[in-house]
Amino acid sequence: MATKEFYIRNASETDARGPFNLEQLSSLCEAGQITIETLYYEAMDEKWVTLGENIELRAALFPEKKKLSLKRNSQVASLNTAERDQQAIEVHDMLAAAEARTDDTRDKGRHLVMVDRCAKAGLWGGIAILLIAMAGEIIPSIDVLTTFTPDKLLDHPLVGLGVLDLFLALLLILGVVSAYPFVRFRAMLGLGFMGFLFYTHGQPLLLVAALAGSAGLYICTVSLSYGSMGLGLFFGLGGMGALSWLLTR
Repeated sequence: MATKEFYIRNASETDARGPFNLEQLSSLCEAGQITIETLYYEAMDEKWVTLGENIELRAALFPEKKKLSLKRNSQVASLNTAERDQQAIEVHDMLAAAEARTDDTRDKGRHLVMVDRCAKAGLWGGIAILLIAMAGEIIPSIDVLTTFTPDKLLDHPLVGLGVLDLFLALLLILGVVSAYPFVRFRAMLGLGFMGFLFYTHGQPLLLVAALAGSAGLYICTVSLSYGSMGLGLFFGLGGMGALSWLLTR
């Protein structure tokens, strides 16, 4: 039948159209130009018959579509219906999840709380360390600032470092977070410059105090855990406190 040619016409027409093969008839059917009542010329019977009378043509051109039906007693899952064993989500549950107070988010919430507390402790600890260091660096040579001359500043290099410490402390008090890299540089400067200065002058106590205080200051700017922050505050405050006491006594 695939190679057979068909001539077609409507019942109200006298002129036939064609020849068409089966594929072309299928295209006409999809376009709605022929129906099951369209006539085609049956050469074997030498007469015009409808397409619906030919079982093979009817099945090829007008296949029966399966009717959709719903099965009785069938259960359809709904996203809006809670399962029997599932507890309903209430407002306080949503708030607890947002505040990391649920079983699934409690560990994460604790970590965030720890990070926040360490950041605040590092901020105020760094301010205290810088101010304590500034006091020990400036107070013994306060006359250098009142009668400022470059020659005196060269003879008392710790005064310049004290001014830097005061400036950095003020930035941290004002909440200038971008000052942290400079605070870390100050800590490394204390490890290098002050360490070299006290080492060359044969002052081991000042050397140890300066190294401990500078190391503690650096740790306070990078630590996000209770343990390391505690060490940073201990060495920073203890080291700079000892350094200031030794310089001002």
